[in-house]
Amino acid sequence: MSFAYRFFPVCFVLFSLSSKLVLAQGFEPVSGKNGLVVSAHPLASEAGLSVLKAGGNAFDAAVAVGFALQSVYPTAGNIGGGGFAVIRLQDGSSYTLDFRETAPFSSSRDMFIKNGKADNQLSTVGALSAGVPGTVDGLYQLHKKWGKLSWKSCVNPSVHLAKFHILSQKAASVLNLFRSDLSRFPETASIYLKKDGSEWETGDTLFQPDLAKTLERIAVNGASEFYSGETSRLLVNSVKKYNGVISASDLNAYQSKWRNPLKGTYHGSELISMGLPSSGGIILLQTLNMLENQQIDSTDFRSTRFVHDFSRALQLAYSDRAQYMGDPDFVSVPFDTLISKPYALRRFRQTNPEKKIPSSEIQAGNIAGFEHEETTHYSIIDKEGNAVSITYTLNGAFGSFLVVDGAGFLLNNEMDDFSIQPGVPNSYGLFGGRANEIQPGKRMLSSMTPLIVVRDNKPWLIIGSPGGSTIPTTVLQTFLNVFHFKMSVQEAVNAGRIHYQWVPDILFYEKHTLSSELVKNLEKLGYKCVQRSGYQGRCEAIEIKNGWYLGGADPRGNDSVSAW
Repeated sequence: MSFAYRFFPVCFVLFSLSSKLVLAQGFEPVSGKNGLVVSAHPLASEAGLSVLKAGGNAFDAAVAVGFALQSVYPTAGNIGGGGFAVIRLQDGSSYTLDFRETAPFSSSRDMFIKNGKADNQLSTVGALSAGVPGTVDGLYQLHKKWGKLSWKSCVNPSVHLAKFHILSQKAASVLNLFRSDLSRFPETASIYLKKDGSEWETGDTLFQPDLAKTLERIAVNGASEFYSGETSRLLVNSVKKYNGVISASDLNAYQSKWRNPLKGTYHGSELISMGLPSSGGIILLQTLNMLENQQIDSTDFRSTRFVHDFSRALQLAYSDRAQYMGDPDFVSVPFDTLISKPYALRRFRQTNPEKKIPSSEIQAGNIAGFEHEETTHYSIIDKEGNAVSITYTLNGAFGSFLVVDGAGFLLNNEMDDFSIQPGVPNSYGLFGGRANEIQPGKRMLSSMTPLIVVRDNKPWLIIGSPGGSTIPTTVLQTFLNVFHFKMSVQEAVNAGRIHYQWVPDILFYEKHTLSSELVKNLEKLGYKCVQRSGYQGRCEAIEIKNGWYLGGADPRGNDSVSAW
C-alpha cells in the first residue's frame, strides 16, 4: 500500500455524550479577548501568540506560525510546499492569496507515464515529484501587505525552534512510524533518524542546524533568499542530484497570486473561502447550496436522512470536481454556475431521497459552453478583529521524503495532485481529467478549504483542516456542527467524522461515529460503509461569540490553542 494511505496510530478514545459522538478531550473551548491562535503544534501556537503580545497583528502571527511549524511539525509544516490564505480585515474587506506550488518549466503532461502506465512512485517520492514551492513567498506577501512588526522578528521564533526543541510523545511516534520512508535519502535520515539507530522517545531533543541557518538567512534577506539566494542554490543542487527538474529559473519566476475570494451564503451567513486552484471552496458552497433546501435541525445529528442528504450532495460536488476544476489560469472553469443556487437545486433533484444512486450512474453536471492526509491548517484572529485562515501542505506526510542538502527542509510531492493519467486516481483516490493535466507553470488542483464565516457583518467562525480529499467534508461537518447541531466550537472539532467523495463509491467513517443501527439503515439505502483504521482531518477552528474568541484544537493530533 502506498505511504499516502497510511494513518497514524489512533491515540484517542471516542465515546457518546448526549447522543453526540465526541473525542475524549475537554469540550469547553479555550477563550481570550485580545487574540487567539489555533495550530497543529503547541510551540507553533505559542510562537504566534508571542508575536501578538509583542504588538503584532494576525498577519505577523501567521508568519510566525507558518515558519514555526516548519521547525516543529515537519510532517506537514513547510517552507518546501505551498498553500492558500483566506483573509478578512477588521474593516470588512476580504482577500485570498494563492501560494500553491507550480509545475516546473521542464515538466510535461506524460512525465510520470512509464510503458504506457502511470508510475505513482515517481509522482510521490523524490525530486521529480516536487512542485516549485510557494510558502515563503506567500507568507512574505501577507507580511508585506499588512504586517506591523519587522519580518525578522516574525521569523526568529522558528530559528530558535529549529536549533533544538523537545519532542512530544506524538511527534516521536510519527517519526518512528515513518522510519522506513525517512531512510530513503541520506540527507533526510541524517536529521529525522537517531544516530544510534534507536527509536525516538518522548523528551528527546531534535536538532536541525541546517534548517536554523536557512531560516536565519530568510529572516535577514526575506523571500528573495529562498528564490534567488543561497537557499535557492542548495535546492536546485539537491533536485538535480536526484533527477528532478526544478531549476533556478523556476524559483526566480515563482509568484504568489491574489485571487478573488469565493463567496456564498447559507441561511443568511456569508461564507468566504478559496477559489481554484483549490477545489475545496467550490465543493463546500455546492454542498451547502444543496443542503439549504433541506429541513435540518439540532435533532438530525447522525440521522439516516441527514447522512444520506449530506452524502448525495457530496457525490454530485466531487463528480463536478473531476470534470471541470483546474488552474483557472490554464483552463476555463464555469465558476458562476458551479456555485449558483439554481444549479445546486437542479443537480440535487437528480438524486433519490429514498435510495443511493451508484456513482457509476452519476456524472458531472451538464454546463453549456463550457491534497494527502498530512496537510496542516492554522486559524488566527487578533485584537482588532483581523482574521486569517491558512492551509498549507507538502501533500503526503513528509512530502517527497527528500530533504534539501545543506538547507534542512523537506520538498513537497505535489506533482501527484495533477491528473497524471486520465482515469487513474491520485494518492487520495481522486480522479481528474484534462482540466488538471500537467502543464509547465500550472498550479495543481487542491482540496484545501480555508474558511471564514461572517454573521451580522462580523467574523463568526474561522475553520480549516488537513486531510487531502477529506478536507472539504471535515470543514463542512465542523461548520454544520456549530450551525445546526448547536455544539461548542471544541465539541464541533471533536465530533466523529464521515467522508464520501463519489469515487471510490464508499462512505468512510471514524470509529464510533456511526451506530450499528445507522450503518444498517445506510446499507439498506445502498451505501457501502467502511470504518477508518485511523482518524479524518485535524481541524483548527475559532468561534467569535459575545466579544470572546473561542478556540477549538483537534485532539486527533498535538494541536493547541493559545489565547490572550
